[in-house]
Amino acid sequence: MNTNKIAELNDNLRKHMWSPGHNKVVLTRGVCVLPLTEQMLLMKKIQDFDNFNAANDPYKIHDFAKVEHNGTDYFFKIDFYNETMDAGSDDPSNPDITTRVLTIMRADEY
Repeated sequence: MNTNKIAELNDNLRKHMWSPGHNKVVLTRGVCVLPLTEQMLLMKKIQDFDNFNAANDPYKIHDFAKVEHNGTDYFFKIDFYNETMDAGSDDPSNPDITTRVLTIMRADEY
């Protein structure tokens, strides 16, 4: 697998809430209950995140990390599914056959 391409596609989704291929962004209940302005500030922190390292990104694909917002820890996670979302993607570096799902959640919802 081309981990550099996977990281690039994941970064595009996270930074721009868009990436080539099929994509979805999911906010859990713990994020949805925040006022809209707080949701936007949290999203901005996730978009700006660039502290990927061996501890939080062992596969170097930029698919998971933690950010802090107003004293609460939040995770973002990107999962890779096939186009029908009934199984994992056979090749997450290929946006034509991969549906990326970016989930943003409170750490205590994980």
